[in-house]
Amino acid sequence: MTLRLCCAWIFILLIPSLSDGGKLLVVPMDGSHWLSMKPVVEKLTERGHEVVVLTPEVSWQVGKTEAYTVKTYPVSYTVEDLDNGFRDYLAAHLKDLPFPLNTLAMYNSSVHVLAIFFAQCKDLFKNKETLQYLNQSGFDAVLTDPVFMCGATISNYLALPFVFFMRGLPCNLHYEAAQCPSPLSYAPRLFTFNSDRMTFFQRVENALVSLLELVYCNGFYKEALAFSSEVLQRDVSLLDMFNSASIWLLRYDFVFEYVRPVMPNMVFIGGINCAEKKPLPKEFEAIVNASGEHGIVVFSLGSMVSEIPMKKAEEIADALGSVPQTVLWRYTGKAPPNLPKNVKLVKWLPQKDLLAHPKARAFITHGGSHGIYEGICNAVPMVLMPLFGDQMDNAKRVESRGAGLTLNILEMTSQDISTALKAVINDKKYKENIKRLSELHLDRPIHPLDLAVHWVEFVMRHKGAPHLRPAAHDLNWVQYHSLDVIAFLLAVVLLSLFISLKCCLFCCRRCCSKKGRARKPTKAKSH
Repeated sequence: MTLRLCCAWIFILLIPSLSDGGKLLVVPMDGSHWLSMKPVVEKLTERGHEVVVLTPEVSWQVGKTEAYTVKTYPVSYTVEDLDNGFRDYLAAHLKDLPFPLNTLAMYNSSVHVLAIFFAQCKDLFKNKETLQYLNQSGFDAVLTDPVFMCGATISNYLALPFVFFMRGLPCNLHYEAAQCPSPLSYAPRLFTFNSDRMTFFQRVENALVSLLELVYCNGFYKEALAFSSEVLQRDVSLLDMFNSASIWLLRYDFVFEYVRPVMPNMVFIGGINCAEKKPLPKEFEAIVNASGEHGIVVFSLGSMVSEIPMKKAEEIADALGSVPQTVLWRYTGKAPPNLPKNVKLVKWLPQKDLLAHPKARAFITHGGSHGIYEGICNAVPMVLMPLFGDQMDNAKRVESRGAGLTLNILEMTSQDISTALKAVINDKKYKENIKRLSELHLDRPIHPLDLAVHWVEFVMRHKGAPHLRPAAHDLNWVQYHSLDVIAFLLAVVLLSLFISLKCCLFCCRRCCSKKGRARKPTKAKSH
C-alpha cells in the first residue's frame, strides 16, 4: 500500500500539476498565421493549462478539437465572403498596373480585407453571451496575433496582460509600439524592398516611407480604431493599442532578419514551425524514389494560394519542364495544357517532410515566413515568387543572404524561371549559403516552441512583465529625443557666447579708451 502511494505521488509530481496550471485566452488570426500558433496552444494544454481559443463560427483554419477548448461566436459573414475578399486581395496584387494605380489598388484591397476580419470583432462585442463568458472566466492572460487588432481590443477591454505572437505589423508598428530605435540609415522600412546596406537614394526613400507610414497605417486601421475607442470608452491611437503588450513573440531571428536594435520584451522564435521530420506518405515516397539522382523540386505558393491565372501557369509549366528534377507542385486549378511529364500536380503535399528529404534540390515558394524557415531549417535553396504583404521583403532578405533568387511574378517569363531554377540547383554557392544559414539557425540553446511556451507561462504567472517595459513609454516626443535638453544646452551656450562677446567688447572699449587718453598730446604753454 505504501509503495503504491509513493508511486502515485511520484507520478503526480512528474506530470503538470492542475493546481499550477493557469487559464489562457487565445485570440488567433485565421489563415496561415494560425498554423504556427497552434503548436504553442497544444503544448500549453499538455503542460496542464486551461486554454480557450476564441474564434468565429466561420473560419478557414481554426476548427474544433478535443485537445483544447474552442469557444465560437456567430458572425455576420460567410466563408464565401472570406474567400471572395482574399481572392480580390490577391487579384489586386497580380494586376500589372502603372504606378500609382497599382499602389492604390493594393492599399484599397488591404483595407477591405482588414475590414472583413475586423467585422468578427464587432460581432463578438454584440454577443452578450460571449462577453459574459469572457468577463466571468477569470483568465490570467491573452495570447493573440495582433494583425487585425481584435485581440488587442479584447485584452484592453478585459484589462488582462497580453502576449503578441506574430511575424510583424504594417508600418513598422511592432518596433514603434515597443519603443525600439529604428535608425533610417540601416533599418529598412516595410515595402521598400531594401537591404540593410542602402545607397544614398535608398536611404532617402527609406526616410520618405517612414514619414508616410503612420498616415497609411491609420487608414488601414481607421475602422478598428473607431470601434476600439467606442468599446474602451476613450480615444485610442494605434500605439495605445499595441504598446501595452507584455511580451512580443516574433516569428523570425537574425539569421534571416537584418540586425537592428530591439527591446528586452521581444523574444525571437523564428523556425517555430520546423517540426521533426516524419516519414513521407507512401505515394510521395514512391515519387521521390523514382526521381533518381536528379532529386525533386518542391513548389508551393503557401496554404492560402493554390491556383493562379492560366497564362502564368503555362509559363511556369514550360519552365519546370526545362529541368531534369521531378517537380511536386501544389496546385488545385485547371492543369496547364503544356504540363511536362516531370511535373506532378497535387492538391496537398507534406512540405516540411519533402524539404527534409535528402533528394530535395530546390524550393519554389511565395516567400511567406513559414515556408522560408522550412527552407532554412532543411538547407534547401529557394526561388522566390512573392505575391503580397511582407513576402517581397522576406524574399529580399533571403536573396541578400545568397540563399536564393527572387522573381517578379508580374514580369517574369518562362526563361527567367528556368534560369533562376537552374542557378539555385546547379550553382554550389546557393547550397553552401543556405547550409551556413541552417547551421547558424539550428545552433540554439532552446527550441523556439519551448521558448514561446516559457514566456507565455511567465506572463501568466507574473500577470505581465512590467520590469521589461522601458521608461520610453512614459516620455513624450520632445523628451524622448531630448529636444528640451538640446534646447537648454544650446541656450546656455548661446548665452555664454553672448556674455563672453559683451565682456570682450567692453574690455576692448576700455583698452582703446585708455590708449586714446595716453596718446592725447598736452597743450603747449604760451609765453
